[in-house]
Amino acid sequence: MQYTEEELLEQIGKLDGWRLEQNTMVRKYMFGEYMKGIAFVDEVAAISEAFDHHPHITIDYKTVILRLAADVEKLDIRQAYEINDAFEKNR
Repeated sequence: MQYTEEELLEQIGKLDGWRLEQNTMVRKYMFGEYMKGIAFVDEVAAISEAFDHHPHITIDYKTVILRLAADVEKLDIRQAYEINDAFEKNR
């Protein structure tokens, strides 16, 4: 189910670090070590498989950028919360 623009901005505002770019949710994650970022990407892959919903992932040394969906839905918001939890475990 899709959000209205107002609902979407409210939901993304509650998500630490996420922003909206052209109807796509985007977050940049920074790590102190390259391998921590890779471990995080591995967890994101497992979460994505569980949701059957896969983000675009960019790895640039100690930085990982995720892009979730065009036309954001409730599924994307739930997945973003789980990804944020994975980040907290892998910092």
